[in-house]
Amino acid sequence: MIIKKAIFKQSAARLQDCPRSTLPEYAFIGRSNVGKSSLINMLCGNNKLAKTSSTPGKTQLINYFIINDNWHLVDLPGYGFAKTSKSKRDKFEVIISDYCLKRENLACLFVLIDSRLPLQQIDLEFMQWCSSKNIPFAIIYTKADKNSKAELARNIKNLEKDLHQHWDELPNSFISSAEKKTGKEDVLEFIHFRNEEIKKVDQN
Repeated sequence: MIIKKAIFKQSAARLQDCPRSTLPEYAFIGRSNVGKSSLINMLCGNNKLAKTSSTPGKTQLINYFIINDNWHLVDLPGYGFAKTSKSKRDKFEVIISDYCLKRENLACLFVLIDSRLPLQQIDLEFMQWCSSKNIPFAIIYTKADKNSKAELARNIKNLEKDLHQHWDELPNSFISSAEKKTGKEDVLEFIHFRNEEIKKVDQN
């Protein structure tokens, strides 16, 4: 799939403010500073689409983008803000849980994990929560260009080994680099395939 058109649609501070739509949605979430905005910009071929910042916690709303007029890309607030007040963290948690649990047209939630680091407890807990609630999710390992090929392979192997302690069958996963544009085709093909599956279900 090629993204020919990516337009910011709106921001929402709560689930009730999200657009009324039946289009499939693909949401992106991860720990603070995992490279979410850079990844979204890379996928869409527009470096100014999602706002990037060196300050963790820049995304504080649900940000909607309409892609090729037939699906939504959703930029969710991150989780695990070390420098954010408890009241703000609680607010983010409500926004995230409401969206993930109640947004009926959520086709897949992409959970971003920093490929340079061992499995973080907060990432594991979030994915376990998704599993317990039957929320469809896939993993994107980010910042692959920050490792050597050998380091990257070793890190991914260790991450998957840790994940296998909790899941017999791992979710779909992708390795990405916003700078090198690694993983772009794989993620977009996955979305295209899922969209086609949804169309078939809707037609039956």
